[in-house]
Amino acid sequence: MSATGKTAIVTGAGSGIGRATAVALLNAGYNVALAGRRAEPLGESIGLADADQGLAVPTDVTDEASVDDLFGKTVDAFGRLDLVFNNAGQNAPGIPFEELTAEQWRTVVDVNLTGSFLCARAAFRVMKDQDPRGGRIINNGSISAHAPRPDSAPYTSTKHAITGLTKTLSLDGRKYDIAVGQIDIGNAMTELAARMSTGVKQANGEIAVEAMMDVNEVAAAVLHMDSLPLATNVQFMTIMATKMPFVGRG
Repeated sequence: MSATGKTAIVTGAGSGIGRATAVALLNAGYNVALAGRRAEPLGESIGLADADQGLAVPTDVTDEASVDDLFGKTVDAFGRLDLVFNNAGQNAPGIPFEELTAEQWRTVVDVNLTGSFLCARAAFRVMKDQDPRGGRIINNGSISAHAPRPDSAPYTSTKHAITGLTKTLSLDGRKYDIAVGQIDIGNAMTELAARMSTGVKQANGEIAVEAMMDVNEVAAAVLHMDSLPLATNVQFMTIMATKMPFVGRG
């Protein structure tokens, strides 16, 4: 059992925001099941932590059986489930909208939206029946849940949909003491987002360098959201580089 007595599942834990959050949770004393497509990066994430309560579970969040296996292995290993960070995400190439293929669209929808649905549903099934009852789900919404970038229709559409999922689940979870919130992240320094610091397309078509923030600040924010009692919920949190072009006119 962990020092906190709490168990978390983090999807997309093999890199970026998921890795940073899984490591932070492990260092805070959580048991953590790390989910991602490949075992090797998950093991590398566990190796970055000071604690050893990590469980690597290769998972395809778009596959119902794979998700059920993740949740089953987590409960078998740790006895309960207190937190799910729905973080796994997929983007499509930044090409003109009319050039997108249906397959590219479906891939993003399957990972970002259907994957979050499957993980949240599995979490509900565990959390409502455990003792003590309840838990917390935090969905990664992204700044794209509020405002798009050019050439980002699949990703932006799914992130707007995540907001609807979060709101609905926060209502449906009340009767089971399940708190559901969303963290919207802007320009955290990860391998995938590094291009922001060298120049990214703006709404007017120009390429501009954008301010970045340390990804560990995102992990700390997730920890804060889960530090609250289940009677208190951070419904939405926006965490972003202070000078990124989001509010106002940039």
